[in-house]
Amino acid sequence: MTMILTVVIIAAALAVGLFANQVRRRRRAADGGDGEEASVSDLVSPLETLAVLLVAFVIVLAAESYGAASTAVEAEAGRVDQLYEVADYAPEPQRERLQAAAVCYARAIQAVEWPLMADGGEKSPVASVWSSDFRTHFKELAHRDDPTFALLVGADDDRSKARQTRISEATPAIPPSVYWFMVVALAATVGAFAFGLPRDRGPSHLTLLCVLAVLFTGSLLLIEDIDTPFSGQIKITSETMAQTAEDISEDYATDHPDHTLPCDANGNRT
Repeated sequence: MTMILTVVIIAAALAVGLFANQVRRRRRAADGGDGEEASVSDLVSPLETLAVLLVAFVIVLAAESYGAASTAVEAEAGRVDQLYEVADYAPEPQRERLQAAAVCYARAIQAVEWPLMADGGEKSPVASVWSSDFRTHFKELAHRDDPTFALLVGADDDRSKARQTRISEATPAIPPSVYWFMVVALAATVGAFAFGLPRDRGPSHLTLLCVLAVLFTGSLLLIEDIDTPFSGQIKITSETMAQTAEDISEDYATDHPDHTLPCDANGNRT
């Protein structure tokens, strides 16, 4: 809906500007035309500067949010894999239990929590069950003064931070008021350019104006898309976590052939 409204606003500004330019040409006195064109050009220049600076600032802000989300996704998957590998040095039965919880956590993130990211980000209780299991087994190791305790806690702390960052970055970084102010600024710029077309305009002027309008509209749509990193056309997928879940599931089947995972393929406890 936001994208459609954005396109409509820019197109309407272009149409209104061209219509106003046509009316101005008809009413303009022959001896005053040049001066009026100069004054319109003087007014368009600062408006253009404002619009360009605003778009540049917002694109950087949205790109930083998208980059942070992508980094968090990779970090979380890496820490889950690290937690599984470090747990291999823990004594039984904590080793098997921690590795099983890591597999189930990865499955729950990929299958259950990931779809929630497209709606603005929300923690899934299915995945949180397994992160709570981590801490339960850590306490058991702490009581035994196991040397792997510090390594496991460090990996889990990094995993938790990455998960929280991923969830927080699912929320758009650009407030709606800022986005719509930018839309209005760009629409006004397009309309002003259309209104200020010279009297002896040719096809090239109209072509360049349409190209400018398309580029401005594309910039707005791009910003809207990357500001929601887990939805849209260039969304961040769960491929990294899915690969981790697949890898450690295979490792678990090899390491513990006599045990069955305490969860199904979606990470739900069985």
